[in-house]
Amino acid sequence: MTPRPKLVPTGVAAAELGIDRVTLARWWRAGLVEPEFVTAGGHARWDMEKLRRSLRERAQREED
Repeated sequence: MTPRPKLVPTGVAAAELGIDRVTLARWWRAGLVEPEFVTAGGHARWDMEKLRRSLRERAQREED
């Protein structure tokens, strides 16, 4: 069985990335990143491994 990823709220994810939570929320609204899960109340939960991978891949595409 594959372990489930630890999902963190937007503020925690942003802090781990060294950015403001508003920036991460703006990227989400713009479609640049997608949370792993959105609660019934509309709060995003992020898988940090997937989020970092997504940002790395986006940066690579922009460099090419």
